[in-house]
Amino acid sequence: MRSPLEGVRVIDASTLFAGPLAATILGDYGADVTKIEHPAKGDPARGHGPSKDGVPLWWTMLGRNKHTVNLNLSHEKGAEVLKKALKRTDVLIENFRPGTLERWGLSPETMHEINPKLIIARVTTYGQFGPYSKRPGFGTLAEAMSGFAAITGDPDGPPTLPPFGLADGIAAITTAQAIMTALYARDVHDKPGQVIDLAIVEPMLTVLGMQAMVYDQLGQVQRRTGNRSVNNAPRNTYQTADGRWVAISTSAQAIAERVMRLVGRPELIDEPWFATGVGRAAHADVLDEAVGSWIAARDAKTVTDEFEKAQAAIGPVYDIADVFADPQFIARDSVTTAHDPTLGPVRMPGPLYRLSQTPGSIRWTGRPRGADTDDVLAGLGYDEQERAALRAEGVI
Repeated sequence: MRSPLEGVRVIDASTLFAGPLAATILGDYGADVTKIEHPAKGDPARGHGPSKDGVPLWWTMLGRNKHTVNLNLSHEKGAEVLKKALKRTDVLIENFRPGTLERWGLSPETMHEINPKLIIARVTTYGQFGPYSKRPGFGTLAEAMSGFAAITGDPDGPPTLPPFGLADGIAAITTAQAIMTALYARDVHDKPGQVIDLAIVEPMLTVLGMQAMVYDQLGQVQRRTGNRSVNNAPRNTYQTADGRWVAISTSAQAIAERVMRLVGRPELIDEPWFATGVGRAAHADVLDEAVGSWIAARDAKTVTDEFEKAQAAIGPVYDIADVFADPQFIARDSVTTAHDPTLGPVRMPGPLYRLSQTPGSIRWTGRPRGADTDDVLAGLGYDEQERAALRAEGVI
């Protein structure tokens, strides 16, 4: 079965983490991805996080389905190698600080002269223009400046950052979607190649929902509410009698009513404020006490079983060990198994979404740095002697 992106050639010249993850997503669905790394430094993901037997685990996942090439783009001859490769490339992903590629003679205008159909995805914290565009930045700053950290955490606690690359992950998915949009415009509507200016901070503004509109129209600034929601209640985490935690949500009115009947407080349904999510959120103390005391008197299995019988939404609070053992995730192979030459079978999240006719796959895990340099350059017409000369100069 052919992969949906078979024939799409992608050069991943980005590092940590949004750009590379976008390229991984494309590679999972069959794109031919070539990862460019500096000959001396490599991608920082190779040294990020834990390793096993000398194999960096982050890179094992992030580098999957990619060919690896050592190439110093800041060297004039390295830039020339890239220019040759661009002639047969569909997508270039980069996340250098704005102006860097231009300084190396690799501006979008230059690249589009070489290949007018090229899609260039530029992924930076603040975007290609604006007063902050040339500042160094990471996803953490996007999480802070988007307003996410300000509303995350307990009301009397500090702004809270996520313990993982949330902004980078959201930006990666957005970048992959933007690339597919540009490819569709090119291949279906006969548009030329174009530049995607992806500021990591901007998708965060989108996923934060209606905050911008609420501030614009009502002048309201959302505050930290812990696990509670400003839009509905009861919505929180609650501890069971056997020390487990469960989460419930009552975004739908019918679900909120079912929960109140289940926990023995049907009279609350008749309160005028109970008729809307905002009204219930304003009385979260009352609703949390009703739900929390009922859950605290029962073990996790009983709580879950009773909620399911009542057709009320509930989910256990899992750590990754629980995810591995859960029958739903097992049935869907949500954390799938890939083969690594050194580690053997390794578990990692599978392709991002499921396509019934053209599913994604993990064909190989992250390869050693520069493993495909000679093959790729040979395909560009560089013979063994030329490659040796480039290697001696530190270009590859």
